[in-house]
Amino acid sequence: MPVTLRGGRYRCREEERWRLRVSERRPRNEMSEEREAPGPMASSSAGLGAEVGQEEVPGGAGPARLLSLPSDSDGPPKKRLRSEAEPGSVRLEERLYSVLCCTVCLDLPKASVYQCTNGHLMCAGCFIHLLADSRLKEEQATCPNCRCEISKSLCCRNLAVEKAVSELPSDCGFCLKQFPRSLLERHKKEECQDRVTQCKYKRIGCPWEGPYHELTVHESECCHPTKTGNELMEILDEMDQTHKKEMQLYNSIFSLLSFEKIGYTEVQFRPYRTDDFITRLYYETPRFTVLNQTWVLKARVNDSERNPNLSCKRTLSFQLILKSKINSPMECSFLLLKGPYDDVKIHPVIYHFVFTNENNETEYVPLPIIDSVECNKLLAAKNINLRLFIFQIQK
Repeated sequence: MPVTLRGGRYRCREEERWRLRVSERRPRNEMSEEREAPGPMASSSAGLGAEVGQEEVPGGAGPARLLSLPSDSDGPPKKRLRSEAEPGSVRLEERLYSVLCCTVCLDLPKASVYQCTNGHLMCAGCFIHLLADSRLKEEQATCPNCRCEISKSLCCRNLAVEKAVSELPSDCGFCLKQFPRSLLERHKKEECQDRVTQCKYKRIGCPWEGPYHELTVHESECCHPTKTGNELMEILDEMDQTHKKEMQLYNSIFSLLSFEKIGYTEVQFRPYRTDDFITRLYYETPRFTVLNQTWVLKARVNDSERNPNLSCKRTLSFQLILKSKINSPMECSFLLLKGPYDDVKIHPVIYHFVFTNENNETEYVPLPIIDSVECNKLLAAKNINLRLFIFQIQK
């Protein structure tokens, strides 16, 4: 602010105008208190206290603290105190959780971690689910954060994040204690005293299940070892029936292996779209030859449901088609197993059908996949590779 010094010290006109405006805005009671103040020292001290906002400590010890006074409308606004917690007050594990979590499910990955070309993280389950959804909707899969294209060739695993997540603590589901994720599975299976366990007399029908620390007390009081032979025979008969159902499949496979004409081949299901107004995804293999006949396999998702991408439960069903002409009916048994380089889990089921020239297509039968997670693995792949066995029944 310019100041003029001519023949002495004068205040500039702008400063005088500013002081005049301030005095006009001050309340009347405050001005009256200043007029009634006794002596120049009191008025100067009052003015000093009003300007600086100091509070005198009794005994003349000097200013103790600053008082907050109402500010002028022309002055700058005061800074607000930060109400949020300081970074040091939040635990490191909680901050890392928000950094290393999956961008889709917002949970820490339990196995493999994939990243897009921009570095956004996805757990293996969400990554495969995104690829499967894009296959069903006939769209290019994209990262949910940056919308860049993702695929098994474009994305890669982030080993550093996988190791970092394995060292973060996690709660045990039984004892609620915290352990590093890399040691949590071993703790749950072998070390936790609250893990669920079964009685050693389960083989003779004891249904007890409880925490491990109560196992010794239960086994000492279990009544099954004292049962009579007739009571145990009834329990063992029920167990034998369940065991026979499980062994029936394996016995059927072994009996089929004794047939004279057996053929198998690697089949590759390729994705296609129907020509309908609302296109549907289906799979078909190229023609292949087994037992001197030409065959084709077709597969569909959720039995050609209209919008399978909106369903959480996903299944695959297939049919076997005979393309070549035959002179007499051909009775066959067939089953699909996983390919030599795939890790999909399939429970083998044997199907039977009699092929003729008029009836050369089987009904769509379910592909015995364990759950929807395994189905998503197949849908996310570029092609589905399986192994087909055909057994011709000779009369």
